[in-house]
Amino acid sequence: MKIDIDALRQIEREKNIDFPTVVEAFETALASAYKRSGQSSADEARVVLDRITGDVTVYAQELDDEGNIVSEWQEEPTDFGRIVAQTAKQVLLQRLREAEREATYGEFVGREGDIVTGQVSLQGNVTLIELGRTEALMPYSEQVPNERLEHGQHTRALVIEVRRQQKGSQIVCSRTHPGLVAALFALEVPEIEEGIVEIKAIAREAGHRTKVAVMSHDSAVDPVGACVGPGGQRARGIQKELHNDEMERIDIVRWSDEPDALVANALSPAKVTDVYLYPDEATAMVVVPDYQLSLAIGREGQNARLAARLTGWRIDIKSESQFAEEQRAFQEAFEQGLIDEYGNPLSEEGEKAIAAAYESAEQVRSDVLDDEQESDVEADA
Repeated sequence: MKIDIDALRQIEREKNIDFPTVVEAFETALASAYKRSGQSSADEARVVLDRITGDVTVYAQELDDEGNIVSEWQEEPTDFGRIVAQTAKQVLLQRLREAEREATYGEFVGREGDIVTGQVSLQGNVTLIELGRTEALMPYSEQVPNERLEHGQHTRALVIEVRRQQKGSQIVCSRTHPGLVAALFALEVPEIEEGIVEIKAIAREAGHRTKVAVMSHDSAVDPVGACVGPGGQRARGIQKELHNDEMERIDIVRWSDEPDALVANALSPAKVTDVYLYPDEATAMVVVPDYQLSLAIGREGQNARLAARLTGWRIDIKSESQFAEEQRAFQEAFEQGLIDEYGNPLSEEGEKAIAAAYESAEQVRSDVLDDEQESDVEADA
């Protein structure tokens, strides 16, 4: 019996499976088909294909009770008819599918954190990214909430998991993961790829806003400027990749090993007057000019929330007027002997004085925010 080697080479090219694996799959399929054909009384069969000539040799095997080979001999199949050929084809296709799935798993395993580019395929409620011979699943939780992906459009995503399953591997990707931001910056900013600029931390609310803290290992290179790019070109390119209508804002801030400086930088674009750290509580109390209070807090607290995630500190923001009112009230209570020098109450009256101080300061805060909103309305008008 002789097999066309060129046909197997064609399978190698079409399936992108190495030739030895194709040959092994063929040998296994033919051996299985021969065993099922009933042409031999042997316990098992083994097929060897000559990879140059295409000659096929069949060996029958006798096994003992433990499955060990007792004897083996060559047999000449008398008939490889339609049924046997069909069986061999089914087994071969199954083996090739297994090999193809294994090749896909081998290609993507260990690639968590890499960017992939492909076409969006919408199949009912399932979103897939076509990646050539395979596809990646993008769960709803990994999709940007206010981004609409169109069937057939090209997009980029981050590989976050490669799962080995019974029916093959499953690649899971994300467009919301902060790692996508880091990977895009690495592609867009040569200084990051070269190791001159380093991304130290990222905090992201996908589709809305992202904060990136960067540092430079070369004093001659400004890390923020490198990431922003000439005229903001690099940052805008990444912004567009993160959201196809450029709705997601990116704040690039300078990293600092000094926590107070880092917290101040993280609240950008707001300007910070003072930062007071309370390490035991992992809290930073930040004072900002009155006109910067709403900017520091951000819409629905977003700026402060992302700054806290970026730095790892809980951030309490106060306006200068609010902070001054607290200090005045506490100083007055201290002079009256109601609290000690650390602000601890010395009596029930002291506790009331502290509550009154915070209440008064909170009213100042509300007034400041109201004034800012009125100023914004007047500016718009």
